[in-house]
Amino acid sequence: MSTSDGMTYDPAGASKQVVEPGEFVFSVARLDHAHINGMTGALKRAGGVLKSVYDIEPERAKVFKEANPEVEIVDTLERILEDDSVHCVAGAAIPNERAEMGMSVMEAGKDYFTDKSPFTTLEQLSAVRQKVADTNRKYMVYFSERLHNAPTYQAGEMARNGVIGDVLQVLVMAPHRLSKPNRPEWFFDKEKYGGILTDIGSHQFEQMLYISGASDAEINFARVDNFANADRPGLEDFGEASLKVDTGASCYCRIDWFTPDASRIWGDGRLFILGAKGYMEVRKYLDVGRPENSASITLVTHNEETVIPFEGPQHFPFFGDLILDILNRTENAMTQEHVFKAAELSMKAQEIADAARGESSDRSSERVSNN
Repeated sequence: MSTSDGMTYDPAGASKQVVEPGEFVFSVARLDHAHINGMTGALKRAGGVLKSVYDIEPERAKVFKEANPEVEIVDTLERILEDDSVHCVAGAAIPNERAEMGMSVMEAGKDYFTDKSPFTTLEQLSAVRQKVADTNRKYMVYFSERLHNAPTYQAGEMARNGVIGDVLQVLVMAPHRLSKPNRPEWFFDKEKYGGILTDIGSHQFEQMLYISGASDAEINFARVDNFANADRPGLEDFGEASLKVDTGASCYCRIDWFTPDASRIWGDGRLFILGAKGYMEVRKYLDVGRPENSASITLVTHNEETVIPFEGPQHFPFFGDLILDILNRTENAMTQEHVFKAAELSMKAQEIADAARGESSDRSSERVSNN
């Protein structure tokens, strides 16, 4: 597992199968982002059978097959869409192409599991909402910074179960390593990735909503900038946003591409949750300067002060729950509305930030609103 950049980070994990072999069959289409490897591995470890793969670049499909020798390479997406044995299509297309592919998948009677961000415009979101309603299929998203990170996932469950009382504030800091020479050209094209709050910021909006138990939010403030990459004017290397969610809690996130070279991880992500009866700090990936210490949750309540370490392979329940949701048509892994709301708020925050920079927002015809 590479920890040097988030693009290739795959936390793997302990195997916990939820279905018998052959009960859940999935295929993969579009390998534009390496997150597809984490998505694929997690579905396989939960019992999914990987059948076929399609990509617009045949060489990428060949590399994917080296890691997944059981997969069949097909030459068109239609081959996957016409295969009645496939329950779900997982994909990591270029962000502004994800919605269109997802609608094709749903029209074919299959569920869609896409890398974040799920959309780059509010128009795409509106179209996909309608397609979900028309087809009764799922449009699920790989919000890996919670779903594929054991301490973040566990802290969210603890907060929702009242361990620290009512959640009053959620702070998320999400530094990332830029790894500029390794990035594809679309990574620097805002039309294609949607802006930093839309893209990696979608992780943070999802966490803030879930951990606070909220279903909606008002955006107080949003800002983006390109502080240190003038040679790539389409890149935003810094973003931040402040929200008041409908539970009354305050939320803030900061996203950036400034992880320094000495860091042994692609981003020293931190999560702070303040409750009426205690607080938690999540060190998502490591404890800086203490190589012997793993990712952890620091928990302080009226009854205890403790550190919960996360060492060795971890179990990630989302992927098994997703498989069962697809088979049983339930919503235990994540509700469709939660997916849509997290994406909607991230894009509205992006538009507010763009307007503050004097950018015209022609990526969506929908008026920006906090309501």
